[in-house]
Amino acid sequence: MIQVAYMSTYVPKKCGLATYTHHLRHHVKQAKLWNAADPVIVMADENEQGYGNNQALWPLAKHDREAYRAMAQRVNESGVSVVSLQHEFGIFGGEAGAYVLDFVRELKKPLVTTFHTVFASPQEPYRSIQREIAERSDRIVVMNRRAVGYLRQSFGIPEENIVFIPHGTPVPNPQQREAVRQRLNWADKKVMMTFGLLSRGKGLELILEALPQAVKEVPNLLYAVVGQTHPEVKKREGEAYREELMELIRRNRLERHVVMIDRYVDEEELVQFLTACDLYVTPYPGMEQITSGTLAYAVGLGRPVLSTPYSYAQDLLEDCDELLIPFGERERWAEKIAALLRDDSLRRDWEAKIGRVGSAMHWPQIGKRYASLFVKLSKQSGSTFEQTEGTPVAALSR
Repeated sequence: MIQVAYMSTYVPKKCGLATYTHHLRHHVKQAKLWNAADPVIVMADENEQGYGNNQALWPLAKHDREAYRAMAQRVNESGVSVVSLQHEFGIFGGEAGAYVLDFVRELKKPLVTTFHTVFASPQEPYRSIQREIAERSDRIVVMNRRAVGYLRQSFGIPEENIVFIPHGTPVPNPQQREAVRQRLNWADKKVMMTFGLLSRGKGLELILEALPQAVKEVPNLLYAVVGQTHPEVKKREGEAYREELMELIRRNRLERHVVMIDRYVDEEELVQFLTACDLYVTPYPGMEQITSGTLAYAVGLGRPVLSTPYSYAQDLLEDCDELLIPFGERERWAEKIAALLRDDSLRRDWEAKIGRVGSAMHWPQIGKRYASLFVKLSKQSGSTFEQTEGTPVAALSR
């Protein structure tokens, strides 16, 4: 009997990592390789409630350092076979999330760590924290093949201890597309979309500067900016950034061509928005971003995309160079947006190609790959490990 304990944030928290872990746990379970209830060690702030009544959820107070060691001891004494640590620096207590080290030091069960952030050149305090987690993990999962080289170069992690498993995504349901477009009043429009918590690092100014040229060629173009302002941004500056974007919209006379959907959007609604749009864009100016859940979802749902060539986009769209445009090249962005939105045949061709890329990312497949990894690792003893059914890392190095 195999039992996996996940360590992460968790639903109902409105957090991408919580949603990711929820899907991972569900689809690992759907692989039907074991029947035991898999607990979740839930990282919880002091004001968070709603976890205490579910025996499968083990709340861990984020800022209580002693609680990390105590939780590791609880896991050691339980029937848990393997721990799946979903690592992002901001979710744990201490500087750069250092308290998680107390957990991994005390843990005596096999540890699989999924790194949601990997730096090409890590700096302190992140470097030493990630190094120790990597060295204490029996397997490391990455969602970007470039991260394999980063971990080897920065920390000397052996290739055989790193497994590439793509970011999971929902399975597309194209039959609902037209009904959703009708409901959103998008049926007669060519819709381009961006989704995410609004902040200055998303590069939306680039799209708003490129739109006037694109609109000349595609008069029914609509750009949907979906998502509320990032809570931390709102604390610092209120809605100043959104107001700057709205002023840019007015200055460029784009009021009829841009809609800002300023509210929290849950996953079900996000999938509907993505299914209904014609083109998804991530114009991020920072090139080191190692993962993007929003780009992953768009590709997994088979939507045509345009992106700046940041790390994750380059890896995911390796054979689609035409869809990667540098941040500063506004005219190229305008031309490519117009070309894809006015030419239905071209867009369908890209939709088919992107769909083939995304077909390996659907959650049922990802759940099976993780389940296989957990089963094989739980059967190992000492320091001898077998290659998992995940894609061999050596074959993925570039």
